Amino acid sequence: MNVVVSSRHMDVTAPLKSYAEQKANKLTTYYDRIQEIEVLLDAAKDRTKVEMIVNAEHKNMFIAHHDEGDAYACIDQCVDKLERQLSDHKKKIRNRKHPEVEK
Repeated sequence: MNVVVSSRHMDVTAPLKSYAEQKANKLTTYYDRIQEIEVLLDAAKDRTKVEMIVNAEHKNMFIAHHDEGDAYACIDQCVDKLERQLSDHKKKIRNRKHPEVEK
């Protein structure tokens, strides 16, 4: 799996880059077919925006973005959103052959 951290209008410090990579690597526990994770940090006028793009097998893309708080809080919120998306996708794939029977 490949993690790419890039930025617009700001410089990424080493601790911020390692934090983003560490959090992005956690996502493989929710879905193991992830091929690449791209973390985009953008410093607008007075707020920081973070967007995370996850590329998985079979052209599946999962996108989350957040823009409230500092960069670390935005990364945490994006990871939370992607955890939910990935676990829902995995559940959907797993239950495709055996749909739940309603009573």
